[in-house]
Amino acid sequence: MTDAGQAVSSPSVMQLLPAWVEQQRWFVGRGRVPRLRRIGGLRHEDPAGRAGLETHLLLDESAAEPTLYQVPLSYRADRLPGGDDALVATVEDDTLGTLHIYDGPRDPAFAEVLLQSMLAETAVASSGDDGASHAQGHRQPGSPDLTVRASRVLRGEQSNTSVIYDTTSSDGGAQPLICKIFRVLHHGENPDVVVQSALALGGSHLVPRPFGHVSGEWPDERLAGGLATGHLAFAQEFLPGVEDAWRVAGEALARGEDFSDRARALGRATAEVHATLAAVLPTVEATDRDRAALLASMQARHANANNEVPALAAYDKDARAIFAAAAVADWPLLQRIHGDYHLGQVLDVPGRGWVLLDFEGEPMRPLSERSVPDLPLRDVAGMLRSFDYAAGSWEQSHAGGSAARWAEAARTAFLDGYAESSGHDPRAERALLAALELDKALYEVVYEARNRPGWLTIPVSAIARLTDSARSNR
Repeated sequence: MTDAGQAVSSPSVMQLLPAWVEQQRWFVGRGRVPRLRRIGGLRHEDPAGRAGLETHLLLDESAAEPTLYQVPLSYRADRLPGGDDALVATVEDDTLGTLHIYDGPRDPAFAEVLLQSMLAETAVASSGDDGASHAQGHRQPGSPDLTVRASRVLRGEQSNTSVIYDTTSSDGGAQPLICKIFRVLHHGENPDVVVQSALALGGSHLVPRPFGHVSGEWPDERLAGGLATGHLAFAQEFLPGVEDAWRVAGEALARGEDFSDRARALGRATAEVHATLAAVLPTVEATDRDRAALLASMQARHANANNEVPALAAYDKDARAIFAAAAVADWPLLQRIHGDYHLGQVLDVPGRGWVLLDFEGEPMRPLSERSVPDLPLRDVAGMLRSFDYAAGSWEQSHAGGSAARWAEAARTAFLDGYAESSGHDPRAERALLAALELDKALYEVVYEARNRPGWLTIPVSAIARLTDSARSNR
């Protein structure tokens, strides 16, 4: 059935794709009709001959800043059993007759070929006549051979598509995997791939074990060389049946239990990951340019929050002073960090403890910014805010109740654990930590004002606390 792939450039297929893309959760242009232009593609070979497989690279030009989407498709003469939800369209081809077109990740044929392209380090050739697109599978050192028994797509994801695999390793043991397919492509290395792979090679067991990834190259007329490079997919260990730290913390709150021991362990794990990253990836001295960039970023976030919530003007003077103090404070070496660290990015794995995941960084920041060395205290500040949010979430459903003491105990224990493991107490860098935590709270203000106005009190209360503390210490 591999000849079905010859029909992928059929005009009827391209005419059908915009309406389908518009309905996908990973489509970022909500409220717009996508205007898609195919700039390249990849032809995958299915050794079993089950389907024609191709990845379309589609540039959406419906907005001022175009977005590039990765759209894998499978082409079958017969319907895919149980695949009605994955059906994109059915078309008639002059040569091949009726073709059923499916979303590639939800077709077991594509899912298996994608994973094996990593483990076998397969080169994937260009499809169509552009000739410029190609991809290469990369196997994580030490990864075993695997046999795929079944695959399914993880539901509910927003920006990517993740395939869950049931596999058997060469020694006969079960090895569940998750492969993240990046739907929106960017020029540059994806930090999730780079950071987790480096941590694993550095011996860390505090992240899911990586198994491999696919990198690619495609045309990009916006770049001087006319070609962009980046990551297309990333496979790693899947940890089923576990809860994230947000849920674990929420359950502790619901039972009225202190969370200090777990928070202290999380602080130690965070410090250990930072230490490994500093050992296996470059660190750099902060420059005047770095300081100026941070100050400008914080000031812009501050102005944006003030526009959304004018009542923040009451804290304006103190907030500016906090940011100014951070810009002239002593800075540690800059290094790779998590970048979007909160309780939802940590899993509670029985017999293993806390496991950190999703190292892509803050989604709203450009990829180029998420891939450069940063302040480790940014992760510390993010987790401190997350404890505050766990308490605030509980208070939202318990009118008149207060979880402030719970949050403060968790925050203190987290910092204690970080200091125990790293040998350096984050509270010694008070000016930087306060600025980063305030910056995060201002980000939260904008989000809540636009999406959950009833939750605005959580970040606004934090801003009041941070500015009051800074004023008292001056």
